[in-house]
Amino acid sequence: QVQLVESGGGLVQPGGSLRLSCATSGIIFSNYVMGWYRQAPRKERALGATVTNVGSTNYAASVKGRFTISRDNAKNTVYLQMNSLKPEDTAVYYCNARFPVVGYGNYWGQGTQVTVSS
Repeated sequence: QVQLVESGGGLVQPGGSLRLSCATSGIIFSNYVMGWYRQAPRKERALGATVTNVGSTNYAASVKGRFTISRDNAKNTVYLQMNSLKPEDTAVYYCNARFPVVGYGNYWGQGTQVTVSS
């Protein structure tokens, strides 16, 4: 059974930082592209950042330079370090594991709430 369990969300003031973690089980983690997506109220789920199995990263323009995605293949865990947070970063953040061949596995976590407010 595949499980992706996010943690680290919460309430933070503008300009603050948070680190999200996503622990996985049930997949060969090192084979998967890992990503963080987010869904703000009344908006579609959107890309935050992805990291390939060899460490290549991709970021949405809105988070580039502020967020850093990383992975630890020994711990089957992916992280999202979020700095200089803004109120518009408020969203539910979802962890995603995608096998790089279409149709061979695409999994989601349950989400963790991040609220940026003073």
